[in-house]
Amino acid sequence: MKNDQQQNTDDLTHKLPEAENPYQLSKLKLTKVEKWAAGVPAVMAAVSDLIEDKTVLRGGKALFKMNQMGGFDCSSCAWPDPDDDRSPLGEYCENGAKALAEEATTKKVTAAFFKENSVYSLSQLDDYQIGKMGRLTEPVYLPVGGTHYQPITWEDAFGKIASHLNALESPNEAAFYTSGRTSNEASFLYQLFAKEFGTNNMPDCSNMCHETSGTALKTTIGIGKGTVTLEDFYDTDLIIIIGQNPGTNAPRMLSALEKGKKNGAKIIAVNPLPEAGLMGFHNPQAIKGIIGSGGKLTDLFLPIKINGDMALLKAIELLLIELEKKNPGEVFDHEFIRDKTTGFENFQKQFENLDLDHLAFLSGVSKELIIEAAEMIAFKKRIIICWGMGLTQQPNGVDMIREIVNILLIKGSIGKPGAGVCPVRGHSNVQGNRTMLIDEKPTNEQLDRLQAYFGFNPPRNHGYDVVGTIKAIHEEKVKVMFCMGGNFLSAAPDTTYTAEALRKLKLLVCVSTKLNRGHLIHGKESLILPTLSRSDMDIVNNEIQIISTENSMGVVQSSKGVLQPISDQFLNETQIVCRMAMATLGEKSVVNWLLYHGSYDAVRDAIENCIPGFENYNVRVREKGGFYLPNAPRHGEFKAKESADRAAFTLTEIPDNELEADEYMMATTRTHDQFNTTIYGMDDRYRGIKNERRVIFMNQNDIDKAGFKAGDKVDLFNYNDGIERIAPLFLIVSYQIPERNTVTYFPETNVLVSVNNVVKESNMPASKYVKIKVKKHDPAIYQKIKRM
Repeated sequence: MKNDQQQNTDDLTHKLPEAENPYQLSKLKLTKVEKWAAGVPAVMAAVSDLIEDKTVLRGGKALFKMNQMGGFDCSSCAWPDPDDDRSPLGEYCENGAKALAEEATTKKVTAAFFKENSVYSLSQLDDYQIGKMGRLTEPVYLPVGGTHYQPITWEDAFGKIASHLNALESPNEAAFYTSGRTSNEASFLYQLFAKEFGTNNMPDCSNMCHETSGTALKTTIGIGKGTVTLEDFYDTDLIIIIGQNPGTNAPRMLSALEKGKKNGAKIIAVNPLPEAGLMGFHNPQAIKGIIGSGGKLTDLFLPIKINGDMALLKAIELLLIELEKKNPGEVFDHEFIRDKTTGFENFQKQFENLDLDHLAFLSGVSKELIIEAAEMIAFKKRIIICWGMGLTQQPNGVDMIREIVNILLIKGSIGKPGAGVCPVRGHSNVQGNRTMLIDEKPTNEQLDRLQAYFGFNPPRNHGYDVVGTIKAIHEEKVKVMFCMGGNFLSAAPDTTYTAEALRKLKLLVCVSTKLNRGHLIHGKESLILPTLSRSDMDIVNNEIQIISTENSMGVVQSSKGVLQPISDQFLNETQIVCRMAMATLGEKSVVNWLLYHGSYDAVRDAIENCIPGFENYNVRVREKGGFYLPNAPRHGEFKAKESADRAAFTLTEIPDNELEADEYMMATTRTHDQFNTTIYGMDDRYRGIKNERRVIFMNQNDIDKAGFKAGDKVDLFNYNDGIERIAPLFLIVSYQIPERNTVTYFPETNVLVSVNNVVKESNMPASKYVKIKVKKHDPAIYQKIKRM
């Protein structure tokens, strides 16, 4: 007979796992808000993570191979490596070192670990604790009604997947998610399997970060990618950074900005927060950056209101039109407008009814600062405009990027050296995934090439994106979900709604390197399949293999892991796809999956035959620095959606951002100790936050008007769709932010982002535009949440 303690433990294991971080506070300590990024503190932070994960020698040796020729591609951001001149001291940043530390750890999550820890008990930990458990080392399975994952052989795992997939009434009852860390080779085979299986349900992380960029750019310039190269940053006149924080999101970008500044470029930064990485940079590889004052980056900072960007852009355009009238032919590039664009006349007419004072009010930026920005832009031709999710996750994000293109078109600042558009991608191969046809909306041209080469007719109907997949699972239209990497639960919006959906799945499969919360909110049955990390040696047929990735600027290069894998049960992602395909499709398949299972070169040969730009792939990917993919707009060749060989001006609207008297606008962001949903630590060094994540940044005037004090405990509410969403127990932090605007960290506040709060046209979650109410913390709120 079980004792009381054992009985209580058993009862706990059958409770519903928690979909969110525990509602508890650490001991918040406020430190100095930094005015510059990197420097010696970044070096020390990188080393400390290696020490914490007990991998100083193993991980330290690998660091010097990261992003180097013949080494491996960093698994964090997609910022490009220099084509030739790479630093011998280390071509990596602090966050790259943190990512490597977690890959290089020798701590293991084994079947024995899962035997000792129930799914529910693991869900009581926070995301930081879950992530620090170590590397997953063997496949595990959670049966119907199970409370603990248990070991399963690879053969039985693939049999389980095949059984579920083949039992579906339609292939469209399955969805195949992809994270941005997946290689070109694995991505290509993954989408090939989904299409031969019979569906285009391929949600991916692009649907949550830069789908907006691709949607806007395809319809204006003819390609859904940026048009600049890294060298363009070194020799340009002006760099404008909007809604992007390079110090945290792409730290190696700081070196490019510094080099551009040294060569005479000016920088304008547009953001609600004066981020350290926008203001200054101490280069840890230069004497001045270590013992000196470092370098100032931003020449002009525009403290925009959340979603005030459209009003700001139109105000700048209005001023440029006035300056052109005073200086005919010196501000606008009329030859470029005449020969390369369409729609200019209608674009210009809209400004006859716009007022500068009103636009300045809507933007939140003073008229004086806007005039200064316009004057900085007016007489320069080589202009680069960069943006991040501060724009792409706004409801009108597609239109705002089109407005950015409008500015570059009137200036003729696209398709020439030192000028163009630069969406700063987050994950390491998110752009490569899309190039490899990871897309729920493939074109007929793409499908025709696959059909011609492989001999089967791919499905032509569009599939589900991320938001569509969540809704389809809720409606039980999707019954099996396969996740190639990532943490779908914590990255997705509307956490409670998403968790409810995932629990309805008949089978959830996650291919992962580490444990995360997405493994704990499971389907009726679930599998976790361990795979190699980017830094692990990928050995096939007794040879270390190369994979390839595509960075933010369209360079495809090889990546070769250097670390001895800590488990002999790892399969690489390509092998996982091939074995799933062979188990599921069997003799019905016309694809030689066995060939691809043993040869990346064979996969690249297939890519070469199916995707333009990959001619002689196996040779060029092995060349020093890789190769650039075709990019017609980079060379001044355009083809907007409805024009013949021209770029298109676009007419856009200014949004109504009215708030109720007790409402605030909230944007989610990440800390400096975080990459996407991976939490490396509990600090946000640059913003002066130590040992806490449950904070809300507010303007001091708003704090005073609401009768709060800095440090007060509050609960956050959203009421979109007539539904009350609650994120309880946050601490108020007074910060330099526009009034009525607030910022919080994700995934802690993803619960407040309605699944229906999306970007128009791209259907991305609008996580940077969430209307909330802030109320004094009520301890009874937890009971209300449990009843929801």
